[in-house]
Amino acid sequence: MNDELLIGLVSISDRASSGVYEDKGLPALQEWFGAALASPWKMVTRLIPDEQAVIEQTLKELIDQTRCHLVLTTGGTGPALRDVTPEATLAVADKIMPGFGEQMRQVSLKYVPTAILSRQVGVVRKQALILNLPGQPKAIKETLDGVFAAVPYCIDLIGGPYIETNESVVKAFRPKSAIRPKS
Repeated sequence: MNDELLIGLVSISDRASSGVYEDKGLPALQEWFGAALASPWKMVTRLIPDEQAVIEQTLKELIDQTRCHLVLTTGGTGPALRDVTPEATLAVADKIMPGFGEQMRQVSLKYVPTAILSRQVGVVRKQALILNLPGQPKAIKETLDGVFAAVPYCIDLIGGPYIETNESVVKAFRPKSAIRPKS
């Protein structure tokens, strides 16, 4: 069994994917995971436009073919006409995990009142967790700091690798019965 966590990172932006401006979401995610994870991991990245069919196809490819255990999207979660990330995510879901969306909005509300406009969702597809994150680097970090403690145990429950974190960044929470002794 491979204990390496495979993370898919998907930045969803019409302008960044067409080269109008530099994507800031993917570097922010890479930096956060570099600091937060203590167990082996690697990532694959995608930069795509706000097109529901493209988002759905990308999420399916990352989970069904590439075999990612965790897929994080950034961008496309607001009320604007082109914001279709939650619809695409729900369209490929096997199970909806409403607590993630609720908690991500709660975290963001501590910083900005417009967090109530976010439609972020968390879902499970096969043996992978998909989370929609905001698009701005500061908001990505705040959100991950606020919800990632629950992610390792969720990944355990759906059959993924055991994830250990650097507790100075984020402490993974598991029931005592699910904690493995340190090797």
